[in-house]
Amino acid sequence: MNRKLFCQISPLTYRISTRKCQLIRNISDGICQLRGVRFAATRDTNPLPTRIYQHQSLIRRKLGKVDMTLQENKAVNLSLAAPLVNGILIRPGETFSFWRLVGDTTAEKGYKTGLTIAGNVPSQGIGGGLCQFTNLIHWIVLHTPLTIVEHHHHDGMDLFPDFGRQIPFGTGTSILYNYKDYRFRNDTPLTYQLLIHVGDRYLSGELRASAPQPYRYHIYAENEYFSREDGVVYRNGTILRDTIDPVTGNHIKRETIRVNHARVLYNTDHLTIIDVTHS
Repeated sequence: MNRKLFCQISPLTYRISTRKCQLIRNISDGICQLRGVRFAATRDTNPLPTRIYQHQSLIRRKLGKVDMTLQENKAVNLSLAAPLVNGILIRPGETFSFWRLVGDTTAEKGYKTGLTIAGNVPSQGIGGGLCQFTNLIHWIVLHTPLTIVEHHHHDGMDLFPDFGRQIPFGTGTSILYNYKDYRFRNDTPLTYQLLIHVGDRYLSGELRASAPQPYRYHIYAENEYFSREDGVVYRNGTILRDTIDPVTGNHIKRETIRVNHARVLYNTDHLTIIDVTHS
C-alpha cells in the first residue's frame, strides 16, 4: 500500500502544503530580485511596430465528459485575467511571469469554478481553465528566440480526445498559483509586447516587437502514433522546431522541443493503435 503524501491526507494538509509552496516561491523571487532579476511589469496597449506572431484558441471546447458549465466559467476567468497581461512589455533582460501579473485567482475577484487537473485526473477549482492562457502564450513564444525559464507539463498524460486541435499535442502548459508558473526571459536587444483579447468564441494573442526578428520559426510534430504497451495505450510523437532565415529560406537549426510518451486516459476504441512488445 502506497503511503499518502502529507498534502494528500486531507483538505487542510493540502492547503498547508500549498501555502508552504507559495511562501517558498515568494522568498525565492525576492532573492532573485536582489540578485538582479527584473520582472516585466510595464503595460502599454499601443502596439509596437512589428508583428511577430499571432494565434487564437477556441474558448469553449468539448473535453470528453467534462461539464460544459466549467467551460462557460473558464470564459469568465479568461476575461478577468486577460487585461492584466494585455500590453505587457518585456524589455531586454526582463522576465515575464504569468502569476506575478495575474495574481491569485480568488472568488472575491470574481473568478469562477473551472476545470483543473489534480493527480493527473480532471478536477475543478476557483480560477480553473487558465492553463489555456499560458498554452497560448507558450505557443507564441516558441516562435521567437525568447528564453523559456519555467514551463510545466501535465506529467505525460493525454487526458482528453482531440477536438479541433490546431497545435501539436505536447505543447501545452500546467500552472498553479504561484509555484507552478510560466516564465520566459528576454535575452535579445528587442522589446517585446503581448496583446491579449477575449472574444465571444476565441482567446486571441499577438506578440509584437520593437523591430523584426532575425529569424522565423516553424514548430511541428513528427512520428505521431498510438501504441499499446503491456495493455496500456500511449500517445507518441516528437515536437520539433526549425529556425529559418527569412531572407534566404535556409534552415539554420533544427531542435527537439519535446518527445511525447503520454498515457491515454480516455476511451481508445476509435484509435488506430500499434501493439508494442518490450523484450
